[in-house]
Amino acid sequence: MALAAATVQGAPTGPCIEAAIRAASESGVPPDLLVAITLVETRHAGTAWPWTINHQGKGSWYPDRDSAMAAVRQMLESGDTPDVGCFQINTGWHPDAFETVEDMFDPDANAAYAARFLRELHGSTGNWADAVAGFHSRDPDRGEAYLVRVGAVLAELQGQAPRMPSPAAPQRNGFPLLAGGPPATAGSLVPLLSRGVPLIGTP
Repeated sequence: MALAAATVQGAPTGPCIEAAIRAASESGVPPDLLVAITLVETRHAGTAWPWTINHQGKGSWYPDRDSAMAAVRQMLESGDTPDVGCFQINTGWHPDAFETVEDMFDPDANAAYAARFLRELHGSTGNWADAVAGFHSRDPDRGEAYLVRVGAVLAELQGQAPRMPSPAAPQRNGFPLLAGGPPATAGSLVPLLSRGVPLIGTP
């Protein structure tokens, strides 16, 4: 796994990071992108945290899998729909994503579902920027704000300083790291997140 983890420069280690890289290899989603998303969703104690739950807008980082599963079971029994695991998959929007609560907190299962969903979004939108925005929300403003957060983490991983978009060009997302086009290969640092307009210099 050390060899695979090395394909994303600057990334911390941990179960979510490793699962993201495996899912990227299997799905064709750029590894940098999946690593950035899991960090945006669950960063805690210096890495992405697999035992993370967001319930009613409040994120909680549980110390271990058992305590996280117990908490989610109570939420589900109450009719709530928390976001769970490495990629914070919402149990209401994605009711068929996992067969069991155990699967929700399996880093590989969580990452694999996130990767499949991103590929579907990429197929329907034609670019990674809109796919990332849609991964978070169908609301354009919320999706765009999320895209900026993911772009900032990508820049952090790749050792680049993000450039904010010009107010005169609101259609730009502010980061070059998600350009449209075919899936990137593991280890490549192609621009992934702009909608065809590079806003950060190429690596």
